Amino acid sequence: MLFFFLLVIGFGWLLSYIMGRSDILYFAVVVSILTSFGSYWYSDKVVLSMTNALPIEKKDNPELYRLVENLCITAGLPLPRIYILDEKQPNAFATGRDAKHAVIVVTRGLLEKLNKSELEGVIGHELSHIGNKDMLLQTVVVIMAGMIALASNWFLRIGLRRGNDSEGSKNSLVFFAGIMAAILAPLAASLIKMSISRKREFLADASGALLTRYPEGLARALEKISSDPNALNVSNDAVAHLFIAEPKREELNWFSKLFLTHPPIEERIQALREMEV
Repeated sequence: MLFFFLLVIGFGWLLSYIMGRSDILYFAVVVSILTSFGSYWYSDKVVLSMTNALPIEKKDNPELYRLVENLCITAGLPLPRIYILDEKQPNAFATGRDAKHAVIVVTRGLLEKLNKSELEGVIGHELSHIGNKDMLLQTVVVIMAGMIALASNWFLRIGLRRGNDSEGSKNSLVFFAGIMAAILAPLAASLIKMSISRKREFLADASGALLTRYPEGLARALEKISSDPNALNVSNDAVAHLFIAEPKREELNWFSKLFLTHPPIEERIQALREMEV
């Protein structure tokens, strides 16, 4: 959060210098502060609205509720709210600012295609994200990275045209630096998001396996999830890193794979099968 905060302020300062308008820097500072607080309190609501997930009650799926309740007792966590995503692809994610306001979202495909031990592995993984406070970190990253991307897009579409008429843009070297910053700032945000997500996925795999005492259940679940051909219609770059497995199903080239938010499934499965619990 500190890195994103400084990145937005630094980007705002550069824009204000290039365009000769100090109010841009003040605006960037205010937006950074408001976004930091807003992403803490409302990031879960933003993510849920982006994915169109719907809440369910115990009477809607008693078996799922009992499974989550039992694992929560084992983990020493309060029962999170449970949401269903009406998608054929088996997948899941957790969000929320803390354990008392946590949400677990599972797709309908996950409930239909996984057996009990595999589903326990997935839920254990997501509860581990909650226990490790990963969901706050990841959902805040969604908001902050998205804001940086919007600011960069605004500068490239509008700021350059206005900047050409200002005295602050006459220095070609500084003006070039502004263009490069607008291009590289979203890239830096994406790299930070990717790095955070990959490390926390490995940790959640290990923590979830220790919670269920059965690493093979999660390993088999990951195999089924990764091999499922169905696309996840609500997935986009802003929320893809929240899911337990990469939701994209199209064939990726080597360059695109560098920016995936999840570790290779093969490495995760191997690590799980090498665990001793």
